[in-house]
Amino acid sequence: QVQLVESGGGLVQAGGSLRLSCAASVSIFSVNVMGWYRQAPGKQRELVASILRTGGTNYNDSVKGRFTISRDYAKNTVYLQMNSLKPEDTAVYYCRSIAATGLTSWGQGTQVTVSS
Repeated sequence: QVQLVESGGGLVQAGGSLRLSCAASVSIFSVNVMGWYRQAPGKQRELVASILRTGGTNYNDSVKGRFTISRDYAKNTVYLQMNSLKPEDTAVYYCRSIAATGLTSWGQGTQVTVSS
C-alpha cells in the first residue's frame, strides 16, 4: 500500500497563499491518479484537484484559477499551490492516490485555516 504524507498546512490570512505537499512512498509513475481532497467541519469530503498519470488535471469549480496541482517525479511528490485563499477554503486537506490496480490510499491530512 502507498504511504502518503502531507505537509504545508497552517494558518493564513485571506488573500494569502500556501503550498501543500504530498510525499509518496512509491514512484508516482506507478500511480494512475493523485488528488487533493478537503473536508470542512460538518461537511462531506470533496475533491479539490486531481492529476492523472497522463498529466491531465481536474479542479473543483470553487478553486479554479486559484489553486494549481503539480507533481515532481524525482521527489515522488504532488503539490497543491493555493493562492488567493478565502475563509471558505478552511478545511483538513487530504492527499489520495489511486493505483492502476484500483487500490486507494489516503494521507493523514493537514489543516488549512484561512482567517478573514
